[in-house]
Amino acid sequence: MNWMKRLNERAELMGRMLETIGAMKHVPVGMQADQALRSAAYRCIYCTETETCKKWLNDHPEGADKALPNCPNASLFNSWTDD
Repeated sequence: MNWMKRLNERAELMGRMLETIGAMKHVPVGMQADQALRSAAYRCIYCTETETCKKWLNDHPEGADKALPNCPNASLFNSWTDD
């Protein structure tokens, strides 16, 4: 897979994960949040669980309380949904 396709695929998966767990509307703003998102994107790009992620997302069309447990960004994304 060329790098542009990989970037697009992973960005789409990351967005779907954020939407699925309801974190998209809670993503913080500011410089620290920007750095956290850049780091999350980097972890997603190099994640080796892409097929597991796709399956998990497809298995949760109505949403989920928490991110896929073996997602490298699970703790970060879940922290954005904690009350």
